[in-house]
This record gives sequence, structure tokens and C-alpha cells, in this order.
Amino acid sequence: MSTKVVAQPGESVDSLIRKFNKKVQSEGILQEIKRREHYLKPSLRRAAKIQLARKKHIRRKTA
Repeated sequence: MSTKVVAQPGESVDSLIRKFNKKVQSEGILQEIKRREHYLKPSLRRAAKIQLARKKHIRRKTA
């Protein structure tokens, strides 16, 4: 997978960097890298998901 940003005539490098950062953000590349940084066993992933759901439920209940 590659992310490309095409330069228009007369476009500055700063605007290209901003375009690239926006594209990377919208594609979720950085989030995917952070998610894959450490291996998490499936059982621990499920436990974290359940814990997050409980936390959200409690937060909604008190708010």
C-alpha cells in the first residue's frame, strides 16, 4: 500500500506535506501502525474490548 500526493504546478512543499498528513490521517495508517506495534493475544483483546464497553456504559449511566 502506498500513499501518493501529486504536486500541482506552483504548489509549495508545505502544502504538499499538509496534503500528505491529511491523507495519512484519513486512511488511518498511523492508527494501524500503533495497533500493530505490540502483539495482543485474542483473549486479551476481547477482555480489553469488554472492559471498554463497561467503562462506556458506566460513563453514559452517570452522565
